[in-house]
Amino acid sequence: MGCRDVHAATVLAFLSGTASVAGLLAAVLLPNWRQMRLYTYNRNERNVTVYTGLWIKCARFDGSRDCVIYDPQWYTAVDQLDLRVLQFALPLSMFTAASALLLCLVGMCNTAFVSSLPDVKLARCLVNSAGCHLVAGLLFLLACAICLTPSVWVIFYNNHLNRKYEPVFSFDISVFIAIASAGGLFFTSVLLFLWYCACKSLPSPFWQPLYSHPASMHSYAPQPYASRSRLSAMEIDIPVVSHAS
Repeated sequence: MGCRDVHAATVLAFLSGTASVAGLLAAVLLPNWRQMRLYTYNRNERNVTVYTGLWIKCARFDGSRDCVIYDPQWYTAVDQLDLRVLQFALPLSMFTAASALLLCLVGMCNTAFVSSLPDVKLARCLVNSAGCHLVAGLLFLLACAICLTPSVWVIFYNNHLNRKYEPVFSFDISVFIAIASAGGLFFTSVLLFLWYCACKSLPSPFWQPLYSHPASMHSYAPQPYASRSRLSAMEIDIPVVSHAS
């Protein structure tokens, strides 16, 4: 696999990363992290389900889509530790993944629009596309870890709440969306690492441009004095001064 072109691996990684960030955004905004079912034995009343999100809380009667109780200030009074951690972890994961997407886009544009032979004076300062993809892959992996750890913790913390109080708590669809998004981030990082490993076979430093430097970019090493001193007299141009008579 050559590294001077935009390949399907990098394009697929960019699309996968974009979809994962969109999934994280949906998980952050949806009020479906935890459900609490409140049952009543009164036939004249209906059961109530409380939907808890990271920012809002909504209580609905069974069979109704309207919120009987809507609390838009829930984010300031979250009393569940796992949701409080997610309030900081998921935005941080989104920011990290968005930074990785920007780096991936810079690397793709670099391979598509920049000449394969750079200016001699700038060759030591340029960062190649594979270097951008390598850093982007590391950022995607970091975003995956930041997102996945607290999202899986919600499942165990939900079991803790059921044991501590009553078995009325259950995790909702946002947990699955967040875990799936973390899987997408991990898949994106793997694609970028594979692309970088394929490019690393070229003779280039770790972070420098991947193209091989032309002959004009290598510094000229003059011959040592000892080798030049062994030149024969026929190879040395000695000026001859003649005097006119």
